[in-house]
Amino acid sequence: MDISRKLGIMVFMGVPAIIGGGIVYHFFGNYTAMIIYEIILALAALGFISK
Repeated sequence: MDISRKLGIMVFMGVPAIIGGGIVYHFFGNYTAMIIYEIILALAALGFISK
């Protein structure tokens, strides 16, 4: 996988991180749930990139 494809995947995963983080914070009302969501999303992005 070339570098441009890896960067594209990171940008593609950045949008759900921003939007989804706000939604998770709205529903749960604390930063702990949002940080857990962000960590899970980062692990998924790293899993896609490592292939």
